[in-house]
Amino acid sequence: MKFHIITIFPEYFDSPLKHGVIGKAISSGLLQVQPVDLRAFTTDRHRTTDDRPYGGGAGMVMIPEPLSKAIITTKAGKEDIPVILFSPSGRLLTHKLATELSKHDEIILICGRYEGIDQRIVERFVDMELSIGDFVLSGGEPAALVLIDAVGRLIPGVLGSEDSASNDSFATGLLEHPHYTRPRSFMGMEVPEVLVSGDHKKIEEWRRRKSLELTLKRRPELLDKAELTPQDYQILKKLGFKRDEQK
Repeated sequence: MKFHIITIFPEYFDSPLKHGVIGKAISSGLLQVQPVDLRAFTTDRHRTTDDRPYGGGAGMVMIPEPLSKAIITTKAGKEDIPVILFSPSGRLLTHKLATELSKHDEIILICGRYEGIDQRIVERFVDMELSIGDFVLSGGEPAALVLIDAVGRLIPGVLGSEDSASNDSFATGLLEHPHYTRPRSFMGMEVPEVLVSGDHKKIEEWRRRKSLELTLKRRPELLDKAELTPQDYQILKKLGFKRDEQK
């Protein structure tokens, strides 16, 4: 899979993309990340990418000419490549959406700056506006890194185990269960006995129960869309959850 990132700071991505599973996936060729320097598509000697907004107001707006050229050049006739703009008003990035995006061979990411980009670019070129949360960033670059990690790790072969992504928090609609490793005893705290019992059926039941318990406690709204079994509802009922609380 290939990510094209249109940005005024192409060097921003140099270090973060050299590390972890994403760095290894890039080195092995499973992923490609190509920063596109927006300033290369400007025509004035100052390499200007922004101007004052019509109607007045604070801040600057990214001008349309360089952006349109960058998008057209990056697409290079491949009209099926989706163009994503990071925006506070965009669709929220979720695990489900990341899974959908992972099915594409290439994606173009636009990293806005200042007060945003000219609306005509949005209407003419952008297929999806996307937000990573209810907060404001100084630019789209951090959001691009988040998306590359969230989507890239879903590409087959990127993670060491094919089960890793399917068992993550949100992949099943619930938060993930707690994890333990050696030593068995740490600062007076013991690993739950069931996890060292060797009884895989009981271990899976414990993990499911803990996942439901944690979700109910911290993110109960996730239960609205989670695929729950009758056994899950029995566990939740014992935890004080009532089915009509989903509404």
